Amino acid sequence: MTTHVSAVTDGTTRVFTWEEGSRIEVRNLGGEIVIEANAAGLKTLAGHLLTLAQDGTPDGAHLHLEENNGLEEGSVGLVLERCDDE
Repeated sequence: MTTHVSAVTDGTTRVFTWEEGSRIEVRNLGGEIVIEANAAGLKTLAGHLLTLAQDGTPDGAHLHLEENNGLEEGSVGLVLERCDDE
């Protein structure tokens, strides 16, 4: 079973999908961030990034992933955000 979440930004609807059985953990090791995921989790993250990269997605559109909201228990929060400004 996959999970779909729809988000509307500036009138544009984007659907974020979690693959069945996905596991994603984000750890802060001080000098680096580690994102550890199983195959389903990696596909989920890739899908989220592709969704944000779609034509018509406005600058600043973002997705918050947090412990027990897309990430494993003990994970630090992760924000995926589109930024077209240089």
